[in-house]
Amino acid sequence: MKSATRLKAIRDHWDSAQSDLEPALAYNRTLWTILSTAATEHDSQLPADLKRNIALIAIFIFNRSLDLQIDPKASDLDALIDINRSIAQGLSVEPAEAA
Repeated sequence: MKSATRLKAIRDHWDSAQSDLEPALAYNRTLWTILSTAATEHDSQLPADLKRNIALIAIFIFNRSLDLQIDPKASDLDALIDINRSIAQGLSVEPAEAA
């Protein structure tokens, strides 16, 4: 959630906060590197389709981050914010609640 909140603050205050974009993207990439590496390791107990989906989301995150570095647009942050929020909400649900 921290990364989503940080990216949203930049999105909401684009004109004055654009200089914070690069560190926020770097932080987000670090989180996704850790998440995708842990999820896709050979000994991960996650189902193969979930491993694949996490890897595909991570690739999207990395590509969108690169796009934002090359051509920064506030609206391009929306997908990163939404994905991070969704993943954070999913990870915060207790297993009994998910069923």
